[in-house]
Amino acid sequence: MTEQMQTYGQLVGNDSPPLDIPEAETPYVLVDERRVDRNLDTMAEAAKRCGVSLRPHIKTHKMPYFAQKQVDRGAVGITVAKVSEAEVMVRSGIKDVFIAYPIVVPSKIRRIIALTEQARVIVGVDSQEGAAILEQVAGEAETTLEVRLEVDTGLRRSGVRASDLAAVASFIGACTHLRLTGIYTFRGAMLNGEATDDLKAAGLEEGQIMVKHAETLREAGHDIRDVSVGSSPTGIYAAAVEGVTEIRPGTYIFNDRMQFHFRVAAQRDCAALIVATVVSCPHPDLIVIDGGSKAFATDVQPNTAPLYMKGFGHILESPEAILERLSEEHGVIRLKEGHTFQIGDRLHIIPNHICSSLNLYNSLWLVGTQPPRQLEISARGHSW
Repeated sequence: MTEQMQTYGQLVGNDSPPLDIPEAETPYVLVDERRVDRNLDTMAEAAKRCGVSLRPHIKTHKMPYFAQKQVDRGAVGITVAKVSEAEVMVRSGIKDVFIAYPIVVPSKIRRIIALTEQARVIVGVDSQEGAAILEQVAGEAETTLEVRLEVDTGLRRSGVRASDLAAVASFIGACTHLRLTGIYTFRGAMLNGEATDDLKAAGLEEGQIMVKHAETLREAGHDIRDVSVGSSPTGIYAAAVEGVTEIRPGTYIFNDRMQFHFRVAAQRDCAALIVATVVSCPHPDLIVIDGGSKAFATDVQPNTAPLYMKGFGHILESPEAILERLSEEHGVIRLKEGHTFQIGDRLHIIPNHICSSLNLYNSLWLVGTQPPRQLEISARGHSW
């Protein structure tokens, strides 16, 4: 394989840096900063064309370094899921954070209140019970929290049902220490309640549902300023719906195998790879790498709707090979007999889902605009 492993450009484009970092121990995450910058510019320009605000979710990169890049390109702020993620970002200078998650634990709410002394912090809520807890803790602190009401638009996860929307909004509106300024949803690639690859239809439906809900709440007297929607696959389509004010894509910064199978990104737009070493060649049609379920996320299983991808990642050196099995520390790759891979070869793999995969690592290696350097993934593992 030595003759196949010269430059990154030979595999995925001539604009790319050297393929490998010899001092980096495998498995490791390799990120091409030039591709990152192009992806950020593309999304920022698309949001601007649609006349909507961009508030990217940091779940993908979990790093203030990249969050600041997004803000520098016009993002109004960032989105997080956890209070601890917000703390990392605010400590690093990010001044506008939306916690898109129902926060119901008093200790966490008090931490949010402390953050509001340094930044604008918006909090998600999806129930009367949750709103009552926010109201009580904010009242004890003699402060007011800005909140957005989450709406379930078909994912059947968190979010208030449409039939309960008016009642929950009215409850929040009556709270002295809560200020309802918007509604939000996350649905992803869903259409009519099912997974879909018709991203345009899914995004348009998501936007239309949310705009209709916002209009209903305004008619009831609520000051709904923000209608926040959208994932990386559907965000731009939802943004085209008049009345949508904000999109919250996350994966677009790096992209992954899902994104190029959804056809919202090309393989050359995938900025993050997992580099692994071949540690065993036990059978003519199998090789084993030093990355298993502790190196590659398993939340996007092979052969599931709507994409039906084979295996857990796309192997650049051998696109027809299948990373078919993961145990904790072993990745088993099936390929044709007669392959030329050898023990010690390094493979470069685009994971099915980069967000969950990145959270398995403490750091990444960044290349492309400066000499290779290792950066800490500061909010990695921050799940509280």
